[in-house]
Amino acid sequence: MEDVIFPPSDLYSDEPPLETDLHRLQMTLLIQCLEWVWRERNNFYASGNLTIYYSPRQRQSEQFRGPDFFVVLDTERKPRKSWVVWEEDGKYPNVIVEILSSATADTDRGLKKQIYQDIWRTPNYFWFDPDTLEFKGFELVGGRYQELQPNEVGWLWSPQLELYLGVHNSKLRFFTPQGELIPTPEEAAQQERLQREQVQQHLSEMEALLTRYRERFGELP
Repeated sequence: MEDVIFPPSDLYSDEPPLETDLHRLQMTLLIQCLEWVWRERNNFYASGNLTIYYSPRQRQSEQFRGPDFFVVLDTERKPRKSWVVWEEDGKYPNVIVEILSSATADTDRGLKKQIYQDIWRTPNYFWFDPDTLEFKGFELVGGRYQELQPNEVGWLWSPQLELYLGVHNSKLRFFTPQGELIPTPEEAAQQERLQREQVQQHLSEMEALLTRYRERFGELP
C-alpha cells in the first residue's frame, strides 16, 4: 500500500481575488456579522476565500477553489493561513456560502455542490447571487442535499448556525430566530449611539419640563 506523504501543515491560502467589489463586500459582511453576534464565543472559525486543503495528494485543483464564506464549529477561534483538514481533527465546514458570478455559477451549482455533499459532508450549503439576488440553501439529509424551504419572508433557516439567512437591501444577511437583523459592528455602534442620544434627549425634555414647573409653581414639595 502506497504511503501518503502529508504536506506541511502551514500551507498558505491559494485563492484568487474575488471578482467584484460586490463579492468582496458580501463576503466581508457575512464574516463581520457572524463574528459580532458570536463575539463571546471561542469555539468556531469563520472565514472566506480561503483555501481548504482536504487531500494530501491534491494540493491545488484548477476545477476547485475554496469557499467564498464558511464556518467550522467546535474548533479553536484563531487566525489561520488556510484550513488544513488533516491538521484540524478532520473537521470540514459546517456551513458554506458561495457568492455566484457568471464565471463561477455553474461550478458552484454543480461541482462544488457535489464535493460539499459527497466528500466534505457539509450540513448546510447556500449560494447567493449579488446581481440577480438568486438565493438557495440546502441541508444534508441521509447523505443527500435537500433544498431548504423559505419562510413567509423568504429567509432560510440554518440548523447549524441556528440563524436565518435572508436578502436585506440586496445583500445576504443573518437574522436571529426572533427575526431581528444581526448588525455589523458599525451598525451596532450606531444603534448604541442613537439609543444614548434618545435617552439624553428624553432627559433634556424632562429637565425642561421640571424647569417650567418650578417657574410656575415653585419647588416640588
